[in-house]
Amino acid sequence: MNTRPDAAAVLAQWEADEAAVRERLTRNGPLRYGVATPSDVIGLSGMEIFEAMFDGRLPLPPISETLGFIAIEAANGRAVFQGRPALPYYNPLGAIHGGWFATLLDSAVACAVHSTLPAGRSYTTLELKTNMVRALTRDVPCVRAEGEVIQVGRQVGIAEGRIVGPDGTLYAHATTTCLIFDLPPRKT
Repeated sequence: MNTRPDAAAVLAQWEADEAAVRERLTRNGPLRYGVATPSDVIGLSGMEIFEAMFDGRLPLPPISETLGFIAIEAANGRAVFQGRPALPYYNPLGAIHGGWFATLLDSAVACAVHSTLPAGRSYTTLELKTNMVRALTRDVPCVRAEGEVIQVGRQVGIAEGRIVGPDGTLYAHATTTCLIFDLPPRKT
């Protein structure tokens, strides 16, 4: 008995999920990319920052426009990004460049850590270990990077993630260690 979900049905669901996210992002105007200022995020928890992005109140990171991926979900300790392999991301050998894999995975695993942080705390990636286990080409219409927290403490957060295709094929996996720190207090 085949227990794998039908790839066409999964792809259709993923495309519907992405369309719903894009619709939510553009409710208050056109999609916008940019960098949030400290005053935009001061006093917001990690989840509140993601909610503000999904509601279009904060801009999406420019890297997601450049590399053709988008955040699909952020929950406490979990983040999911979706990307479309395309020719601009190819290496000279005719497949998606490892940097695209690493950036997509770094986004998912680091945001999984970020989603757990209270207001006044932030993070930066200290270490990212990525294993590309299968070549990826534009013949695969869409992939997801799913990040899950392993542990978050006062100074260090650890998460793992996977890039999978709609048929369940694993293309890469990663682990990250993030440094967690206090943001400077608001200047009065």
